[in-house]
Amino acid sequence: MGHNHSHENESGKNLRTAFLLNICFTIFEIIGGFYVNSVAIISDAVHDLGDSISLGISWYLDKKSKQVGNKKFSFGYKRFSLLGALINSLVLIGGSVYVIYEAINRLIEPELSDANGMIVFAIIGVSVNGYASWKLSGAKTLNEKVVSWHLLEDVLGWAAVLVVAIILKFKQTPYLDPALSLFITAYILFNVVKRLKETLVIFLQGVPDDISIDKIEIALIAIENVDSIHHTHIWSQEGESHVFSTHLKLKNIQNLNELLKLKKAVKESLKEYHFDHCTVETELDKESCGIE
Repeated sequence: MGHNHSHENESGKNLRTAFLLNICFTIFEIIGGFYVNSVAIISDAVHDLGDSISLGISWYLDKKSKQVGNKKFSFGYKRFSLLGALINSLVLIGGSVYVIYEAINRLIEPELSDANGMIVFAIIGVSVNGYASWKLSGAKTLNEKVVSWHLLEDVLGWAAVLVVAIILKFKQTPYLDPALSLFITAYILFNVVKRLKETLVIFLQGVPDDISIDKIEIALIAIENVDSIHHTHIWSQEGESHVFSTHLKLKNIQNLNELLKLKKAVKESLKEYHFDHCTVETELDKESCGIE
């Protein structure tokens, strides 16, 4: 028990450290990107701004998610993480559109970048994001793991900026910086749109990809004394904790023991899915729920 509490405190500290490092560096990076006239650095700054928002929300939700359900939020606070994912995605998409606009203008009207300044920023970028990623490298929670991988992407992005800066040091070409910017932004947008789509599916209470309603219904109908099944619903709170509900029409139930035996069989059938919440309503032969 004490070990779990210690890990929860440690995860919060790691997320806080990563957030503070990232937000300070993002501000530094935005100012520096304009100073060295590098649209590639500005594009990465926009990415880091999204990361900072994500880290800040993750830090907040790390504490918030530990709260149990109450009369206002009966399922608890896990679903709050979806709001964080949505905000983060919209910020990144808006910033990426701005960066693409600037990069295209830079290709139309080329400007040289300060290679020395880019090298300095790239080294700092690799160091800061590398340290933050290392702090979360021993992640145990899904929240920490996602943030850790996001920071690792930043390290790779800054490594690319460093390579381009070194090339510009020896051969000045005004097209290389905006081209790298477009490449980084396209990569970011691909992942952001993919994540936004997943977030919206969960928001709209879509069935989780790893679960088949048909498979569950077939298994439940196969149970003795189950005649039919209707109103089966499966949705996810935040992509990891799923909720299940259904109505079972029963047949040939003669006594309470048979009903209890059936309920036990239903629970065993659903056990492999590890649902956070299960609600199964049963109706006897001549009974109707009124919503079939």
